[in-house]
Amino acid sequence: MASSATQLCLKCRQLLCPKTVARTWQYSTQVRHCITLASASTRIPNGSSFIKGNHTTTQAGHRWNQQMFCYSDLAAKHLGAEAKEDKNVEGTSKADVIAYKSPLLPATDVVPMTESQMFTDLDAAAEFSPLEEISDEEAVSISVPSALPPASTSLRDYVNHSETLSKLVQLGVNLWKLEQRPNVGSMLLKLNFNTDVAPRLLFLKEIGVEDSHLGYIITHNPFILTQSVENLQARVNYLKSKKFSSETVASMVTKAPYLLNFSVKRLDNRLGFYQQQLNISASNTRNIVARLPRLLCGSLEPVKENLKVCEIELGFKENEIQHMVIAVPKLLTANKRKLTQIFDYLHNVMKVPHNLIAKFPQVLNSRYLRIRERHQFLEYLGKAQYDPALPNYIALDRLVSLPDETFCTELALATLEDFHLFLKTL
Repeated sequence: MASSATQLCLKCRQLLCPKTVARTWQYSTQVRHCITLASASTRIPNGSSFIKGNHTTTQAGHRWNQQMFCYSDLAAKHLGAEAKEDKNVEGTSKADVIAYKSPLLPATDVVPMTESQMFTDLDAAAEFSPLEEISDEEAVSISVPSALPPASTSLRDYVNHSETLSKLVQLGVNLWKLEQRPNVGSMLLKLNFNTDVAPRLLFLKEIGVEDSHLGYIITHNPFILTQSVENLQARVNYLKSKKFSSETVASMVTKAPYLLNFSVKRLDNRLGFYQQQLNISASNTRNIVARLPRLLCGSLEPVKENLKVCEIELGFKENEIQHMVIAVPKLLTANKRKLTQIFDYLHNVMKVPHNLIAKFPQVLNSRYLRIRERHQFLEYLGKAQYDPALPNYIALDRLVSLPDETFCTELALATLEDFHLFLKTL
């Protein structure tokens, strides 16, 4: 056992000897060069490794034999050189050196391949050739996955590749609106229809939302698809606990798609705010919010400002403001400039008192141009009379709500053509 260990150590020294490493590198380089020449000599222009026919087959066999002989000759020279230079190593005989097999040489004796074996291997490799002709049935069965566009500015390029987008289009979702919003497109592409989208759609249907409104809701609030069903259900349960009916909740969600994105705490604070600021009952608060549910979603600053404008700048009393807001909740979110412009024309030009404006608050939600044109036409005819205590009284609600033809025949007692001719003179 000691003798074997000594021989193994000497062989390791030979492998680590710089001369041996250099000689091994030279030998492997010669072998690769010999194989390259042999393979290059058998290569033909048309890309095939052999040509059918006895002449080419014989030449290929000769070249293969030459390659094997060259390989064997180099191996013999390498072993001979090792034996001569390493015979002086302590405790190592020539027989030990020759018995040692270089890791560069094959573990078994080199046996040249016969021509039949060589062609058998070539035929096996040819079975997987990309140039091989296949039948029409095999060609049809090959499926090539279509590549997704790496980047795009439009979701249209992904509709045919994404089940989620294709199903949303079928629901009536306007993708061109969603792709204009930052990060919404990438969010939709990451959603799975069965696990992310379908449960939310089923929830909306369960609370009473109609199928025709699902596309509208997702178009305006795609982030509802990222809300957990448990949170959505908790918010619906809170609204029902505040005596909103199931039909009212469904209508509120349809009119204000962002409603269910807010927590129960925020919804409760908003309802308390409107009840306290307007000093109205819970029933009237529900009435206002049910008709204009976006009051629970938007900012409270415009609402506070409009209430101050109505009280301080326009001079309405608290009970008048309550009546106007209950009748027309949109006054809480109306544009301040429009609100003051219409009031100024009604009160200072048309001489309508506060109590009549508060009685017909929808006039404050009308178009300023329509009020001015119709008043000037009635004034031109001598019929601009808005005092209910006097004859030929014209109510403000009819002044702004009737279509042009009915306004002319019933209030102005004129023709529609006369009204259009008058408008051309303005």
